Amino acid sequence: MHFGPHIRPAARLDRENKPRIRIVLVEDHAILREGLKALIEVESDFEVVGDFCRVEESLDRIRDLQPDLVVTDLALPGRSGIELLAEVRRLAPKTRKLVLTAHENEEYIRAALNAGADGYVLKDADSAELMLAIRTVSVGQQYLCKAIASKILSGYLSGDQRPSGAAVAQSITEREREVLTRIALGNSNKLIARELGVSPKTVEKHRSNLMRKLQLHNAAAITMFAIRNGMTSSEPFGVQVPVRPQLLASTA
Repeated sequence: MHFGPHIRPAARLDRENKPRIRIVLVEDHAILREGLKALIEVESDFEVVGDFCRVEESLDRIRDLQPDLVVTDLALPGRSGIELLAEVRRLAPKTRKLVLTAHENEEYIRAALNAGADGYVLKDADSAELMLAIRTVSVGQQYLCKAIASKILSGYLSGDQRPSGAAVAQSITEREREVLTRIALGNSNKLIARELGVSPKTVEKHRSNLMRKLQLHNAAAITMFAIRNGMTSSEPFGVQVPVRPQLLASTA
């Protein structure tokens, strides 16, 4: 696995006569999306085959195109980039996934990796690092920029003393689970109340109980918890996608 930009002349591949790396971009800011597209397509072996601002509009094309790589932000309108990662893993199993975001909070990092991200780069990276990340992830390896690698390794080595999601989930009632799953899917209190046949005040009470029990502070955190623990599908509590063991591998 690669941590940060360490480019050696010997590692530069002869890109002539090689098929292009087909890339889909998902980024809600039009100026940034267009800039990324222009930057990526300067490289002769890269081709942007689709660019989208929302998860919903990208999924059908990703399924049809089966691109080599999806580059996505996490904060998107409607469904989140975390959900997109999980959907791409289902719809296009061979497609690699690179997160390009401003979020460096550990919860976002862990959620993205657990949802299937193969790389994680912050938006303050320079163009050389982004190109290296794209190439590294596209050939089947993982890539974390230095700042993110430090956070992951620090958390791993010091040990995370918080209860695991599976353990905490045991204290959740069946009704709270129903509410949590619907919050994770982006439903409002009124819609959840209508679906469950209860009052919005009852839903709000369940929401407050969930945040207290799980030590979460907003709907985005609830969504990440639900995805990490398989609660946006029919899977039981505690089903998690493990963070790849290559996280601790050194680079050659």
